[in-house]
Amino acid sequence: MPKGAMIVGDWGKPGKRVIVGKGDKRVDLSGKRLPALILSMSILYIFAIPSEPLAVKLLFKLIPMWLIIGYAHVRMPAVKERHHWLLIAGLFFCMLGDGLLHWFVVGLTAFLIGHLFYLSGFLRNRRLSTLRCLSLVPLALYGIFMGWKIVHALIQDQNESLIVPVLFYIAVITLMTWSAILTGHKRAIAGSLLFTVSDSILSWNLFVSDIGHSNMLIMTTYYAAQFCIAGSIRTLGANRQPPAGPAIPTARRASY
Repeated sequence: MPKGAMIVGDWGKPGKRVIVGKGDKRVDLSGKRLPALILSMSILYIFAIPSEPLAVKLLFKLIPMWLIIGYAHVRMPAVKERHHWLLIAGLFFCMLGDGLLHWFVVGLTAFLIGHLFYLSGFLRNRRLSTLRCLSLVPLALYGIFMGWKIVHALIQDQNESLIVPVLFYIAVITLMTWSAILTGHKRAIAGSLLFTVSDSILSWNLFVSDIGHSNMLIMTTYYAAQFCIAGSIRTLGANRQPPAGPAIPTARRASY
């Protein structure tokens, strides 16, 4: 085979591996190299890219998300189900939110749509238990606390027009986090909780009071959240039991 770029798809295993390389050197994109590239570009954006010009800052802010979406795509199993595409759509709209958050309500709307996709994808893979269901209680209490503090700050700053969209967003991200917990999937749970932490720091810093090193804290938890959600896409729902078919009478089973 002549030297040059090549793509090899391994479809014989539960998850698809995409391998690219040159000559005999191959790189498994779903292994260590792509996560390392995501980490490198995230660190570059957080610690090295200046605030101006804005276009350059936005470009480097989006690069980790483009890589994370690519990471999620190469981790999709050979047999794709609806929840896989729902999570990909969630990543895509959150990426749009990243780029549009400079215009707060527009960016908030994109993130809201992304969370609704996550919520739908996670709910399709719920594995109910008493403890998981009860986790809604502390999540709701935390959401109420954050909503109360932010609404109070918005009233003080005469930004009452933001109260409804912000409260709606808090309700949706709370439900999204709960739906991830209902899956019992560790990466999905970690991603949703980190997303809640990231948005909590962002909203507190934006509306309530300044937080030291807020940008670093917001973006590290945010990129980690999206990476965890993308990483969950291969095995999320893998342990679901198929719906039971109609029962076969004992006499008929004995004749088979």
